[in-house]
Amino acid sequence: MFRTALRNVLAHKARLLMTVLAVMLGVAFVSGTLVFTNTISDAFQKSSAKGFDQVDVAVTAKYQESKGDQVGRTPDLTQALLERSTKVPGAAGAIGVVTGFTAMADKDGKLIGDGFQSQGGNYWGDKDPRYPLKSGSAPQGKDQVAIDSETARRAGYKVGDTLRLSVDGPVLAPKITGIFTTDDGNVAAGGSLALFDTATAQQLFGKVGTYDEIDVKAASGTSQTTLKAALDKALPQNLVETTTGKKLADDQAERIASGMSGLRQGLLVFAGIALFVGTFIIANTFTMLVAQRTKELALLRAVGASRRQVTRSVLIEAFVVGAVAGVTGLVAGIGIGAGLRSLMGTLGATVPDGPLVISPGTIVAALAVGIVITMLAAWLPGRRAAKIPPVAAMGSLHAQPTTKSLVLRNTLGALFSAAGIATVLAATTMSGSDGQAPMGLGAVLLIIGVFILTPLLSRPLIAAAAPVMRIFGVSGKLARQNSVRNPRRTAATASALMIGLTLITGMTVMAGSLQKSIDKMATAAIRADYVVSMANGNELSPDVEKKLGRIDGVTDVSPMRNANSRIDGETEFLTGVNGTAIGKLTDLKVDEGTFAVGGTRVVVDDQRAEQYGWKAGSTFTVAYEDGKKQKLTVSGIYEGNELISGILLDNATLTPHLSDKADMMVMVKTSDGASDATKDKLEKALGSNPAIQVQDKKDLSNEIAQMFTLILNMVYGLLAMAVIVAVLGVINTLAMSVFERSQEIGMLRAIGLDRKGIKRMVRLESLVISLFGGVLGIGLGVFFGWAAGELLGTSMATYELVLPWGRMALFLLLAATVGVLAALWPARRAARLNMLAAIKSE
Repeated sequence: MFRTALRNVLAHKARLLMTVLAVMLGVAFVSGTLVFTNTISDAFQKSSAKGFDQVDVAVTAKYQESKGDQVGRTPDLTQALLERSTKVPGAAGAIGVVTGFTAMADKDGKLIGDGFQSQGGNYWGDKDPRYPLKSGSAPQGKDQVAIDSETARRAGYKVGDTLRLSVDGPVLAPKITGIFTTDDGNVAAGGSLALFDTATAQQLFGKVGTYDEIDVKAASGTSQTTLKAALDKALPQNLVETTTGKKLADDQAERIASGMSGLRQGLLVFAGIALFVGTFIIANTFTMLVAQRTKELALLRAVGASRRQVTRSVLIEAFVVGAVAGVTGLVAGIGIGAGLRSLMGTLGATVPDGPLVISPGTIVAALAVGIVITMLAAWLPGRRAAKIPPVAAMGSLHAQPTTKSLVLRNTLGALFSAAGIATVLAATTMSGSDGQAPMGLGAVLLIIGVFILTPLLSRPLIAAAAPVMRIFGVSGKLARQNSVRNPRRTAATASALMIGLTLITGMTVMAGSLQKSIDKMATAAIRADYVVSMANGNELSPDVEKKLGRIDGVTDVSPMRNANSRIDGETEFLTGVNGTAIGKLTDLKVDEGTFAVGGTRVVVDDQRAEQYGWKAGSTFTVAYEDGKKQKLTVSGIYEGNELISGILLDNATLTPHLSDKADMMVMVKTSDGASDATKDKLEKALGSNPAIQVQDKKDLSNEIAQMFTLILNMVYGLLAMAVIVAVLGVINTLAMSVFERSQEIGMLRAIGLDRKGIKRMVRLESLVISLFGGVLGIGLGVFFGWAAGELLGTSMATYELVLPWGRMALFLLLAATVGVLAALWPARRAARLNMLAAIKSE
C-alpha cells in the first residue's frame, strides 16, 4: 500500500503541483512571519542590551499615589540624591540622566525621523561612557550640540554644521561639535538623538537641578545585586526605587518581544486565512484524484485491502505532498523573512544589524503546518473512497450524496448561519470592547454556516445568470449546467474566493465609514481654522499661544491645557481654555444650560455629568495640583467626542495652580479663513519649527485617513495570497471537470461544437463559479462591515455607514478576472482533446 501511494503521487504531477503550491504559499507566509519577527526581535534585544552596559543599577523616582484631595505626583531626583548615590559603598560613579523630546530638522527644514522617536538628552562631562565620540568633542553651552552618527549619516550633517532644532518652544540653531555612536533602541529604529551639556539639557527640558534617572556604575568586584542593596539602604525608599541593569535589559527584551508578538499574530492571522482557503483546494484535489482512481481503489478492495488501508494510502499521499510543501514553504519563508527585513530598510525603517534567525520552532511549525493541514484536508476524500462498495466502483457507479446527507448538511448550515447572525446582531447592541468577542464568534459561525450552505445556494444564484448565459448559445447553456453539476465541488471552489473577498469588502466598508465619520467630527466639533500641536503629540510651550495671538489676521486663539485634579476622591483631568474665545472656536452641541466658560463657571461633557450626577447649575469642589480647593459651577453640559471632551474651565482660573504650564494643542481662527498663504504665515511666525505642525480640518482628516489607507493597503496585500490560492482552486476544479467530461467533450466535438466553443464553455463555467464566490463574499463583507460599524457607533456619535460602490464593483471585476485567468489552461486542455480518444474513454 505504501508503494502504491508513492506511485499515485508521481502519477498526477500537474494536479499535485498545484496542491503543493497552495500549501506552500500558506506555509511560506507562516515561516516567513516567524523568521522576520524573530530576526527583528533578536536584533532589537541585543541592541538594547548593549545600551545597558554602562548601567549596573538605575535609580528612578517612585510615583506618589493620589490620596484624598492630594493629586498624585512624581518627586524630583535632586543633585543631593545623585551625590549620595555616588558615595554608596561599592559604587564606582554615577551619571545623572536627563531626557526629553527634541525635534531636529534636516537641511531642507523637515523633521528628521519619526516624531515619537526624536529624543534629546545630556552628555555627561567631557567623556560620557554611554556615547563614545566618533568625531568632534563634547557639547559645551546652549549653542553646542552632539548628534548620533545614524542621524548625521541620514541627514548629511558633519561636525561644524549648524543644526535647527526645537524642544517645546522656539527654534534653536546650535553648532554640531560632536558625532557619537549609540546602541539606543530608538535610534536603531530610525529615530534621532541630540545631546546637550547637562546644565543646558536641564534648562531646555524644564528640569533645572534635577534628573529623570540616576545610573550607578558598580566598582570592580561588586555585583549588581550587592550595589542595589547598598543603594536601597542609603536612599529614601518612599521616594525612589532601584533596578539592576540586568533587570532593565530583561524588561526591555520582554517589551520588544511583546511588541513583536502583536505584529506576529497579525501576520499569522492572514497566513491562517491562506491556509484555510488552501484546505478547500487540497480537499478538492484529493477528491479529484480519488475519483480518477475509483476503479483502482475498488480493485484493491476486491483483492483484500481493507477500508482502513485504502484511507491510509490516501493519507500517505497527503503526507508526502504536505512534507514537500512544508520544506519548500520553509525555504520560501526564509526568503520572505529576509525580503521583509530588506523592505523595512528601503521604507526608511532602520533595523539593527544581526543574523537571520531561523529557530527550531520555525522549522517544526513549517513542517507541521504543511503536513497536518494537507492530511486533515485529505482525510475526508480518503474516507469516502474507502466507503464505496468495490462492485459499484468497478461498475463506474459513483456514489452520489444521499438525500439524507444533503438534508443533514443544509440543516447544519442553517443552524450555524442563524446562530452567527443572531450573535452578530446581539453584539451590535453592546458597547465598545464588550461586543468584540461576540462579534468575532458570530462572524466565524456565519462564515461556517454559509460555507456549509453554499451547495444549496449555488443552484438559485447560478440560475440567476441564465439570461446572460443564453447570449453565448450552446456554450453558455452547457457552462451553467456544468457549474451546478457537482454542487459540493463548486461550493468548495467558490468558498475559497468568498473568504478573501469577505475580509477585503468588510475592511473597505469599515475604513470608508470611519473616514466619513472623522470628517464629520472635525467639521461639526471645530469652528477653528487651524489646530497647532507638537509633531509627536507632546505638550506645547505656552509661548506658542502668545506668538499666535500676536499675528496679524488672527482673531481668536485658545489653548487646550490639561491638568490633573481630584474630585470626590477621584483623579480627574481638567482642560484649561480661553473662556472668551472657546465658544467661537468650537461648535459643540449643548444638551443643558449654556456654553459659558469664565471665572468659576465650567462646562462638562455628558458622560462626566452622568458619572457625577451633575446638571446645569450644579456645584462641585475641585482640588488642584497644588493642593488648593475651589468650588466650581456647571453652566452647561455638552456632547463630548473624540476630539473634545471633559471639564472645560478658564485658563485664568486653572493656570495659577499649575507648576508646569503646557498645552496639548492651540486652536486658531483667522479673519481670512484657511488657505495655503495663511498656513504659511502661521508656520513662519512660529519660526518654521520642525517640532510644531499647523493643521486645518482637512489636514486633520487626511492624517487619520493615511493611517486607514496604510492599514487597508497592507490588508489588500496580505489577502492577495488568499486570492492566489483561490485561483489555484478554480484551476483544479476546472481540470477535474474537464477530466470527468472527457467523453462528453469528445461527443460535443463530434456533433459540431468547435474548439472555440469548448474553450468558451470552460471559461464561462469558471466565470460563473468565480462570480458566485464574489457575490457571496461581497454580501457577507457588507454585512460584517455594517455590524462592526454599529458596534463602533455606540462610542462614535458621528459614525455613518458608507458603502463603497465603486470598490465593490472593482472587487466583483476582480472575481471575474480570477475566473477568466484560472480557465486559460483547463480551457486549452479541453479544446485539444482528441475527440475519438475522448469518446472511447470511460
